Amino acid sequence: MAATDKDAATAGAQSVRRALAVLRVLATGQERGVRLTDVAAHTGLNRPTVHRILRVLVEESAVEQDLATRRYLIGGEVSLLGLARSARFPIRAIAEPHLRHLSESLGDTTFLTIRNGVDSVCIDRRPGSFSVKVLSIEIGARRPLGVGVSGLVLLASLQPEEAAEVVRRNARRLQALHIDPAELLERALRTRAQGYAYAPVGVVPGSRAVAVPVRMADGRTVAGLASATITERLPAERVPVVVAQMKEQAEQIAVQVAELARRKNGHRGNGHGEP
Repeated sequence: MAATDKDAATAGAQSVRRALAVLRVLATGQERGVRLTDVAAHTGLNRPTVHRILRVLVEESAVEQDLATRRYLIGGEVSLLGLARSARFPIRAIAEPHLRHLSESLGDTTFLTIRNGVDSVCIDRRPGSFSVKVLSIEIGARRPLGVGVSGLVLLASLQPEEAAEVVRRNARRLQALHIDPAELLERALRTRAQGYAYAPVGVVPGSRAVAVPVRMADGRTVAGLASATITERLPAERVPVVVAQMKEQAEQIAVQVAELARRKNGHRGNGHGEP
């Protein structure tokens, strides 16, 4: 390959990576949207570059701009592309009855969150039966790994070296959230030792949250299972009781995920697997 071809390929790859970085930041904004200045701050790109990328993404319907607020949001094209892999997360279907069971038995909102690179993404949520519902994050909410109780159990599941690398890569975003990277790593170590994460002050003012890992028999953590409620409903003495109930459901989810994997592998071994 000629030098000019290599340069063009490198530039093209860089453009794709930058566009994806911008989309990931926009995904954190949910329905509120994200300002151009915040996209620049979180990605480390200068404003003219971010503006140029956003303009192209808007033209391709991958991004929308709210004309009233001037904020940018994930566009319809991205959502439609995601429908092509609607079965990409079978754990969501497996976990759904367990989320529902917890939301009914505890009376509070439950969440299912997975890791995606250096982020955590909420893939399901079930409001509880209690009259005051803490809906701290939406389905699809994306945050730096370690932020929030679910993200913390996911970060805590990593080996210390990998956790440190994730936090290093998220340093700019954590700084914007006023989170100290070193303190976050210390919290991850404590979470790993106690087996669950507990936030006496939740995302929503006046709330508390707790999360447990969905851990496979081989030690892999495939998801975080969380519950959020108002402060009065989760005093410190009730936390062990709630954690025990959540761990029971998390274990059942892990067993079903393992069984699904075994069935899929068995079908492939018999020549009946998916191409």
